[in-house]
Amino acid sequence: MKKHKYEHHLKALAVELVELQRWLIQSGRRVVVLFEGRDAAGKGGVVKAISEYLDTRHYRIVALNKPDQRESTQWYFQRYVAHLPSAGEIALFDRSWYNRAGVEHVMGFCSNAEYRRFLAQCPMFERGLVDDGIMLFKYWLAVDQEEQEARFADRANDPLKRWKISPVDLAARNQYRAYSEARDVMLRHTNTSHAPWYVANFNDQQRGRLNVIRHLLDHLPNRKIAVKPLKLSRLKGDPGVEELQDKSLWVKEAF
Repeated sequence: MKKHKYEHHLKALAVELVELQRWLIQSGRRVVVLFEGRDAAGKGGVVKAISEYLDTRHYRIVALNKPDQRESTQWYFQRYVAHLPSAGEIALFDRSWYNRAGVEHVMGFCSNAEYRRFLAQCPMFERGLVDDGIMLFKYWLAVDQEEQEARFADRANDPLKRWKISPVDLAARNQYRAYSEARDVMLRHTNTSHAPWYVANFNDQQRGRLNVIRHLLDHLPNRKIAVKPLKLSRLKGDPGVEELQDKSLWVKEAF
C-alpha cells in the first residue's frame, strides 16, 4: 500500500477513534484491547496508530516488564488488574496476561503447573471482566517467519530500532514452531464466546493496522454523539508575544 493511501485511511479511522473516546467518556464505558503475537509482529505499531490522536487523559498503554520479586509471589493476574481501565477509559495492552501462554511457557520462565493453571483460570478471569461491564478485545497479530526475520534484520541495522531486540528475542528466533504450538493451545483454551480471539494478518503491517482498527470500531456499539461546531471568536487587541526578561532561558536554536 502506498504511504499516502495508508495515511488517508488511517486519518479517517482516527476520526472515528476520537468519536469512540468521546462516547466512552460520556457513557462511562470501559474498553480493553490486547495485542499478542510473535516478536516483531507489530504490536507497538498498532497501539501507536490507535492512540495517536486520543486524549492522553482517557487512555492508557500497558507494556509491562517482567515481574519483579514481589510481583512474582502474587496471584498471576494481580498486577494486570491494576492497569484495567476506569470509567470512560480505553486500555491498550502491548502484550498482556497471555505472556504466560506464550513466551513464559516456550522459554521455560514458568513451571508446567503454573502454565496449566493459567489455561484453566484465564477464561474465568476474563468472564469476570466481561461480567463487570468491560468490553474486551483480543487480537493475535500473525506474521510468517520470513517476514519476522526481515524485521529483525531491519531492527539490528537501525540505531533507532536496535533497542527493540532483547536477549529473549534473540533466543526465541529459533522457536517459531514452538510458539505456533503454544498459540494453538492458547487459542483452544481461551477462545470463548464471552472473550473471543481475532487473528489479523500482519505480514503487511500497514494493512494489518487498518484492518484491526476497522474491526475494533465495527464491533463496538453505535457511538455517534452530536458535537456542536466550534467557531473561534476574533481576538481582542494585538496578538501576544512570548517575551522573557532573562534571555538566557531560551533554548539555543540549532535549526
